[in-house]
Amino acid sequence: MRRAAFLAAGAAVCLLPSRLPAAPAIDLAACIDAIPGVTGVEARTMGDGPPVVALRADEHFAAASVIKLAIMTTVFRAYDAGTAHPSDEIPTRAEDLIGGSDVLSGTPPGRLWRLDALVDAMIRVSDNAAANTLITAFGMSTVNTTMQVAGMSSSRLGRHFADVVPAWKRSENVVTPHDIATLLYTIERGAREGIPTIASPRSCRAMIDVMLGNDDATKIVRGLPHGTPCAHKTGEIDGVRNDAAIIDPFGDNPYVLVVLTRELTNYNAGNAGIAAIAHRVDAALRPAG
Repeated sequence: MRRAAFLAAGAAVCLLPSRLPAAPAIDLAACIDAIPGVTGVEARTMGDGPPVVALRADEHFAAASVIKLAIMTTVFRAYDAGTAHPSDEIPTRAEDLIGGSDVLSGTPPGRLWRLDALVDAMIRVSDNAAANTLITAFGMSTVNTTMQVAGMSSSRLGRHFADVVPAWKRSENVVTPHDIATLLYTIERGAREGIPTIASPRSCRAMIDVMLGNDDATKIVRGLPHGTPCAHKTGEIDGVRNDAAIIDPFGDNPYVLVVLTRELTNYNAGNAGIAAIAHRVDAALRPAG
């Protein structure tokens, strides 16, 4: 990979809709009240209008593994720029091999992994060592450049993933509901309209395919009608349960839903609350019949 060439390509401008003020159009008060913590939500359709729900949408939340969406996007932008290829192989470092790594667990430092295998592991089973290896390979500044180009002006990647994250370090990887919704919106728009956004249309479609393989059904997926396609990424650390999704991305009425939490005191209730939000939003935006 040629990082300098890729960073130069980061100057490309995304096609983003203008941000307009919005008042929530869907009543989520009961769902929010049932979550024992602080909750932020943004939901938006694929039109050019404002979000249909925006609750604490511009507040910072610990990103947890949701920030892996920005790492994935960085890799696909490198594919588009010709500075990397899915079959390129990169070695792991001992310090990047941590817990929460179902795929890379137990493998020796220095083993070579294909980029596409690392992306799949990072998104589908949230492998932390795969994420760390990609951060090391592409550079933290490159991931932050991707977020800025995507319009994620309030989000930041400040550290690698770790086995233990002290409370004072949780503010180093932060996102807002609006920023994550903006990234997912640009990915879905690129795939659906066949236009370059944060990545090429082909890369946008490929990223959605990867997200559709996420195996965590405890949050947004749990609240959707059975079998609803959901391209998403979850995140979990102490006090945090997050999920960010494109619902029915290749269907007639796709939409983006992001639910982030902090200060959770009951994880089961947090997951159930996120599912309840998804159920309410989906019923409003994709009514049965």
